Amino acid sequence: MGDDPGSLNEWQSAAQAGDAEAQFQLGLAFDNAAGVPRDPVAAANWYRFAAEQGHAQAQFHLGLMLNAGDVGFDRDDAEAARWFERAAEQGLADAQFNLGLMYYQAEGVAQSDALAFRWFSAAAEQGLAKAQFNLGALYANGHGVQQDFAAGYRLWLMAIMQGEPNANANIGVLRDKVSAAEAAAAEADAVEWFNAQQRATVPPS
Repeated sequence: MGDDPGSLNEWQSAAQAGDAEAQFQLGLAFDNAAGVPRDPVAAANWYRFAAEQGHAQAQFHLGLMLNAGDVGFDRDDAEAARWFERAAEQGLADAQFNLGLMYYQAEGVAQSDALAFRWFSAAAEQGLAKAQFNLGALYANGHGVQQDFAAGYRLWLMAIMQGEPNANANIGVLRDKVSAAEAAAAEADAVEWFNAQQRATVPPS
């Protein structure tokens, strides 16, 4: 949604009538000061209305605000985790990543490497670079999964191809722990994956 007051009025009317997408868009407007002064409490309220209707992005954004303890209300990691989980279960990669991070760091939930692995895996499978990096780190350290340097190396290569800076900065650590054959196989797999992603995003001519 842009800063056009007319669009804002349309979203407000639809939101008040119960339209979840309009409620989410109105939450974004208040969250990002798009056409209105920033109001985190109003943003959270509109996100919550949409989230309770099952709107995955609203669930995720509400979780972000609760996890941050945004201006106007206290931080609540446990509730943030609950909203991240609802969005994650709908397949939202960013929510899957955040939920994995909360399980790994024990924020609002009991620490669980296994659940961190589960949710980082789900987000990594969708191509989220930061999830690929974190999942690679779990493989490298044997957290939540059997240690596998080659799997970690492959995931970090995939993340690097998408410009992930942490993978780029640390790739040498894993390159030194795999054999030449393992490295070659991982590099071939990563290139094949990246090319497939590129083909999937190019519209037909």
